[in-house]
Amino acid sequence: MAAESSAATATTSRGAGAVLLVTCLSTLVVNANTSAVSILLPAISADTGTSVDTLQWAVTGYSLMGAAVIVTAGGLGDVFGRKRVFQLGLLLFIVSCVFIALSTSGLAVIIGRIIQGAAGATILACGLSLLAVANHGQQQLRAVSLWGAAAAVGAAAGPLVGGVLVDVTGWQGLFWIDAALALICVLVTWGAVAESRDEQRSRSIDYLGALLVALTLSPIVLAMSMGADWGWLSVPTIACLLIAVASGFAFVFVEKRVTVPLLDLALLRNVVLVASTVAILIGAGTINGLMYLLSLYFQNPDALGMTAFQAGLALLPATVGLVLIAPLVPKLAAKTSGRQVVGLGFLVTAIGFGVLGFVHASWNYLAFVLPLVAIAVGMGLSNGPSSSAATACVPQNQVGSASGVSNMARYVGAAVATALVATINASVIGRRAEEGAAMSEALAAGLAAASWVMAGFSVAGVVMAMLLKRHRMARGTLQDAAASAAAPLHTLTTTASGAADAHPAVTK
Repeated sequence: MAAESSAATATTSRGAGAVLLVTCLSTLVVNANTSAVSILLPAISADTGTSVDTLQWAVTGYSLMGAAVIVTAGGLGDVFGRKRVFQLGLLLFIVSCVFIALSTSGLAVIIGRIIQGAAGATILACGLSLLAVANHGQQQLRAVSLWGAAAAVGAAAGPLVGGVLVDVTGWQGLFWIDAALALICVLVTWGAVAESRDEQRSRSIDYLGALLVALTLSPIVLAMSMGADWGWLSVPTIACLLIAVASGFAFVFVEKRVTVPLLDLALLRNVVLVASTVAILIGAGTINGLMYLLSLYFQNPDALGMTAFQAGLALLPATVGLVLIAPLVPKLAAKTSGRQVVGLGFLVTAIGFGVLGFVHASWNYLAFVLPLVAIAVGMGLSNGPSSSAATACVPQNQVGSASGVSNMARYVGAAVATALVATINASVIGRRAEEGAAMSEALAAGLAAASWVMAGFSVAGVVMAMLLKRHRMARGTLQDAAASAAAPLHTLTTTASGAADAHPAVTK
């Protein structure tokens, strides 16, 4: 009996180790891929003859599909098997990588990235579920913390890795390498990871809700992207907004009637959850908008004229700074107030963007460093406590739903903000060029205008922070530090998650 128990324990340990390996490697690859793409856009544009303004759909399309899929993917894993759906996500990711790498047109790259958005969301959702099921107690906390660290490292390293590969292998190299790493994950998962599912969960999947999310968001992003060309009061723009409104009402109608809704509408009565979700949306939108704009500005020959590698290196103060500051934030929030830390974070971010709002064609790279550091510090301060509040203000049985809402918000913020700042940037550049300004001045004016918009978003984040007063604070443990580091990418549970069960009236 003792020998059998020992063998079973060893088998379980090996299985947990395999799950940890494939989930951490896959989340690192997915997040590095996501953050690297903006660096690749100029090279893709040069190869395919597609304008960078059109190629922004490679970024926004990815995020739109992720918003529609991430909650549904988790449900599919619970019903049909987490291992099975996780592997399908990996296979779809491989297919999308190969498709993009072989693409010779911008449209094909955009289509591939939209497919990749579904694959990436599935990998993240089911991978985290596999990890949680394969581990228990302190081992589970350690595993999830490592997963969060891998996600943060991937996102920080993505622009630099992408820049190196553009110069060494061409932009296609990133996708070939990602496909190879994903294939390793498929093989390890197939051979060493056990299947699991939620036998207690209803087998109902809210497919219609996911479709309506896409139908609500896509016309909004399309209107933002094309409104300057169509005219903001033109028939196509207004039609897009009407479709979005109609789809939004249809979504609410459906969610009230399905067995397992994509979004529990009752959660929207929780002021802290709504405020933290909007704060998360703003944070995700501004960091993605920043990466998009600066990746293009730094590489433009009429601006700083950097190579892709140099641009990736130049973005390190923002990407690495955010990762370094975030783990320190939970202890600060525990000693003071989450509301104050989030408000301070958004205020510092707004100041950083405000400085970028004064950008001039004469600026060299050193002029960008301080605002980049300010934005990184501000986002590090605001992201972690906002994410923690989203799961601390609800009972334990609603933590999963609250996490799903906030994770969807990240994708929505990334899609909408990137589309908006890309449109503002392009329209200002075009207008200034038509007025006879030098291209270097037009580029600076476009970046400045978009930066002021993101400064405005950050000020709105300060307002959201004022509503975060009624929730339990995380204690600042290693688990909380990992959750804070991963907060720009995914909501992980903290030591405060589900605290509304025992402390419904806790305020701080």
